[in-house]
Amino acid sequence: MKVTRIEEVTKSRVRIFLEEEIDFVLYKGELRAFQIFEGEEIAQESYDRIMEEILPKRAKLRAMNLLKNREYTVKQLRDKLLMGGYPEKIVEEALAYVGSFHYTDDLRYAVAFISNHENNRSRRRIEQDLAAKGIARDIMEKAWIEWEEQGGSQNEHEMIRKLLEKKHFIPEEADQREKQRMYGFLVRKGFSGEQARKAVLADNYG
Repeated sequence: MKVTRIEEVTKSRVRIFLEEEIDFVLYKGELRAFQIFEGEEIAQESYDRIMEEILPKRAKLRAMNLLKNREYTVKQLRDKLLMGGYPEKIVEEALAYVGSFHYTDDLRYAVAFISNHENNRSRRRIEQDLAAKGIARDIMEKAWIEWEEQGGSQNEHEMIRKLLEKKHFIPEEADQREKQRMYGFLVRKGFSGEQARKAVLADNYG
């Protein structure tokens, strides 16, 4: 398989592009050790060792190190590894590895996220945020059930009232422009148009 291009990523690492749209990142010392040169064929033995030993081990360690500092959804971790220059097949292998130890758990992540934001984000906003993090709809539904079973609850009416107080918004004293601004603010927070309308019109939000 021919090396079509070699690009420097950092002072110590390079990205190697092969035929068939395959690319990966190695340290410059490894580049020399495997005698990889642009425009030349990569030895099959070298390719096999890189793909079966070096990169899988490195991807697993990278995933483990990332998870030491914070929790990631599977999608977030996949994106991190892909950005790190690991081929998709190796990324999936690393994800399966950490998943086998339950180091990644989208349901656990979703329940914790809901608990952390139950008092400052609407349910719709929470679900939008979780979807952006790669959490599937069925996992969200399970997470809400588990969260409720753990005693979780939301009062969106009270959340809106506190937001109005924090913004020093008094519906009776606000002009039309201020009401429109507050309406947009609440909708962006994930509250429905009806909830936002009632809030800016002081309908049961006193």
